[in-house]
Order: sequence, then structure tokens, then C-alpha cells
Amino acid sequence: MSTDSMITHVVAALAVVITAAWALGAAARRLRQPPVMGQLLVGVALGPSLFGLAPGGIRETLFPDEITPVLSALAQVALVLFLFAVGYELDLGRLRQRRAVTAVSLSGFVFPMLIGAALVVLLPGSFRAANGGLPVDTTFALYMAVALSVTAVPVLAGIIRDQGLAGSRPATIALAAAGVIDVLSWPVLAVCLIGGGEGSLSGWFTGMALTAAYVLFMVLVVRRALVRWLRRPGALSADPVTVAAVLALASAWATSALGLHVIFGALLAGVVMPRQSDGVPDTRFLRPLQETGGLLLPVFFTVSGMSVELDTLHASDLPLLAVLCVAAVVGKVVAGTLSARAGSRLPWRDSVLVGVLLNTRGLTELIVLNVGLQAQVIGSRLYALLVVVALFTTLLAGPLIRPLRRPAAPSAQACPRDGTDRAGDADPAGVRS
Repeated sequence: MSTDSMITHVVAALAVVITAAWALGAAARRLRQPPVMGQLLVGVALGPSLFGLAPGGIRETLFPDEITPVLSALAQVALVLFLFAVGYELDLGRLRQRRAVTAVSLSGFVFPMLIGAALVVLLPGSFRAANGGLPVDTTFALYMAVALSVTAVPVLAGIIRDQGLAGSRPATIALAAAGVIDVLSWPVLAVCLIGGGEGSLSGWFTGMALTAAYVLFMVLVVRRALVRWLRRPGALSADPVTVAAVLALASAWATSALGLHVIFGALLAGVVMPRQSDGVPDTRFLRPLQETGGLLLPVFFTVSGMSVELDTLHASDLPLLAVLCVAAVVGKVVAGTLSARAGSRLPWRDSVLVGVLLNTRGLTELIVLNVGLQAQVIGSRLYALLVVVALFTTLLAGPLIRPLRRPAAPSAQACPRDGTDRAGDADPAGVRS
């Protein structure tokens, strides 16, 4: 395929992907689901499992194999920009919040992890059969533990807003706890992947040491340099988006060179980016990258969907799928419910609502699954199973929330996690070190 022909195909594919994401997102909202749910389904719909069944080779014409590397590169750029914004919005102060958030976040992270690891120990044969010959070892068990413990904070914020729960106590606790779970999940996933390809203990220690050195460099050197630069008169009159984009992309390259995924560098870059003096993210950095990443995220969903081959699943995989779905739901709902009840003495109805909210996976789970697939920790069959689990748990959120919800307090603020309302009203002056 010539360069001109490839450009033509890529442009056409982008138009189809973005339009389909918008249409299915609007349809999801009409069905009282978060719009991102429709975007998640775009990948599966345009993949070989559904669109590939269309007659006349339409999918092969629109998405020829030659453009897959280009779409994959665009998907990674979208992830880098989007996750930089996620990292910038992460409030690490939530780790020091009151007992209720601490109890819910720790139990909502640890209990599902234990369930995930226990499933690997109890059902090694089922996982070996579904994992396509890849090893079912300690690295795999730790990975499955993380895969069952994550909560999709951006999707959760959208569900809370759409369901009219913004400002309610259960939603506030669940959102803060989900942020802490995010903070805890990514480092554990990084530890899981460092040196895992070679299986060498010395390689693992070397990777850990290099990663720790890079984190210290970003926190102690890069962050301080950014603070000093941003405090200079007229610093922000230069294009702040360029600074943020270069930081995100360079950090993503660094972690990729260290043997990790680009997402870790993007998240770290967002975390070390200085906030304003009142602790609020600066919208001049946040919104352009957030909107650009969000516009291109459907490409990531599409590339992810191309790896979902439902026709490769066997009837023998159905029991494992059922076990994973039950374990995913029970782990989050039970942990969230009991810890919310014990930690803050919420009524049982509100405690169950906290657990149901934590069960939202969606985008974050899909990112974790893609990392595992690219690192060859999981195979394509198990990847397809886990994508179905992610979609199932996210679809389940709306029907379970509606009978549990209570009206939000009139004076309550909107969800802070999506970074639009709170950041938009902030005083842009000042940079917090």
C-alpha cells in the first residue's frame, strides 16, 4: 500500500470510528447508561467478531491490516494524553482522608485482589486452557489480582453525574475511594510487569531499581524545575499545552524504554505536574489534553476491539467466564458494602450503593487488559473473556444503582473527579509546589 493510500484509509477509518463512538455514546445515554459504555462497545462492534461478519469484505476494505500499526500508534498517543490528565487530577491527599475513605479504598482494593489470586490457585487448569499456552505463574496471579481490583474512575464520575448522585455521601466516599484504588493499582501493575518477560530475579531487581530511580528523578528534579519555571513572570504566556504534551510524551517514552508501558510514564507526568496554589489542576494544562485524548480514545477502543475474537471462545470457557463475573461483582460489592458500613456507619442501603459504584470497571479495566495482552501475560482468549467481564460489570452499574439512589443534597458540589466544574471556577493565579 502506498503512503497516499494509507493516509486515505487512516483518515476514513478515523471518521468512521469517531462517528460510531458518538452515535453509540448517544444511544447509551438514552438507555440510561454512561456514554463511555457505548464507546467501549464501538471496539467490539467494529472488530472481527461483529463487523468482520459483514458481507463483501467491508471491514477488510475499511480497516486493512496495513493501517493497524498507524491506528495502534494513535491509540497509544490518545492514552498518553488522556492518562496524563487522569494523573494530573489524582488527588494524593485522599490517601490521608478520613477513616471511611481509607477503609473503603483498602478493602475495595485488597479483597478483590485476594479473590483474583485465589481463583488462579483454585482453577489453574481453566486459566491455562484459556491463556493460550502462556504461563500461569506468580506474575500471572498478581496480574489477575490487579485486573479484578481496579475501578474506572472516569466512568464512575460520569455514572454518578448521570444518575443524579453528585454530592451524596455514598457517591463522595466511592469516588474518593476509587481515586485511592487508582493510586494503588498502577504501581502494583508496574511491579507485576517489571522483569516479567525474562522471568529473571536479577532482571526484576534491575527493573525495579531503574524505575524507582526514574520516579525519584521526576519527583525531585522535574517537578521542582516545573515549579520554578511556572513561577517565572510570563511563563504561562508561552504555550502551556506544549509543555504538558512534551512532558507526557517524554515520560511515556522513558517508561517504555524501561520495559514498562507508556501509560505509567503518562500517569507519573500528570502526578508531578504542579497544581495551582489552592491545589486545583490548572485548566490551561488540563482541558486541551483531556479533550484531545478524549477525542482520540475511540481509536483505542477500536484497536482493543480488534483483539477481541469472540469466535475463538469455546463452550468450556463459559464456566470460567461465569466465575470471573461473579467474583468481580462480589469482590467489589461485598468489600465496599461492609467497609462503608463499618467505617462510616452508613445505612445498609447507602453502604450497598458504595459497593455497587466501586464495581464500575470500563475504561481502566480495558487499559489494564491491553497492557497484559501486549506484555504477553494473558492470551487472546483470556483477553476476550476479561473484556466481556469489564463490559458486564459496567453495564450492571446503572440497573443496580437506580433502586438504591437517594436525591443529592441541594448545596452539594458536582463530582470533582471529572475536573471540569471545580477546576473551571478556580483562580488561575499561583502554582502549588
